[in-house]
Amino acid sequence: MTRDRSALGGFLRSRRDRLTPAQAGIEPFPGPRRVPGLRRDELAVAAGVSPDYYSRLEQGRQANISTEVLDALARALRLDHTERAHLYDLASPTRSVPGAPHTSQRPEPGLLRLMTALDHVPVLLLGRRGEVLARNSLLTETLGSPLEPGTSFVRFMFQDPVARVRILNWPDFAAATVATMRRETARHPTDRRLTTLMDDLRTTDEDVARWWDDHSVRDYTSVSKRIQHPTAGPLTFDIEIVGAPHEPDQRLVVYTAEPDSPTARVLPILASWNTTHHRAGR
Repeated sequence: MTRDRSALGGFLRSRRDRLTPAQAGIEPFPGPRRVPGLRRDELAVAAGVSPDYYSRLEQGRQANISTEVLDALARALRLDHTERAHLYDLASPTRSVPGAPHTSQRPEPGLLRLMTALDHVPVLLLGRRGEVLARNSLLTETLGSPLEPGTSFVRFMFQDPVARVRILNWPDFAAATVATMRRETARHPTDRRLTTLMDDLRTTDEDVARWWDDHSVRDYTSVSKRIQHPTAGPLTFDIEIVGAPHEPDQRLVVYTAEPDSPTARVLPILASWNTTHHRAGR
């Protein structure tokens, strides 16, 4: 069966809107311009396809798209590696029945062992849809949320007021989260739980709707995160992502700090506070 092509058309429009004729290496066609970037016929020429064929692509009326055409479009639109992979996913046929139930996610044992070995820094294990599969106590102390296994890290980012307060560069991190989830929807177009999650957030949060409509995509990548801890003060982390080859939907998110930095020096203190609170609770 084939996909709903509306997402492909929207992605193509968004990418040509950001590219001028000069950036595409072509002379602008004569006549009034009604779009901020390339016109359809200009992109068609740059990609070596007919204007009618390209129009059918954007309008979702072209069922089968060859690898050669996708390569040509990716080159003409100056797509990066992630955007190119996204284009291919949007153009490929689906391989499963819509709405087919997915098996429950189980934490990958090797990633769990690695998380245990990294108990001196905050660590989070995420599965498909940004579901929390595991986390250590230092992560919950840093972010100020229990983030119990089975909960959604994506919902934490947008529906828990603590996230916007604790994460000083929240807009950058939140926009990246939306771009990552858009990439996930192309990989798993029949995952209804993922579709429902993003539809709900787009309906209830203007920021999510705006970033979603931008069609930006990204994979889970290393980024920086600045945290304002109510007691320890400002913390700065570089976020590193570790994956397991046989569990491509699971990622270990490791909060690292520069050696001997203020953040590195305060982490043992945060860990001791967390241990003390845990013992007091017991």
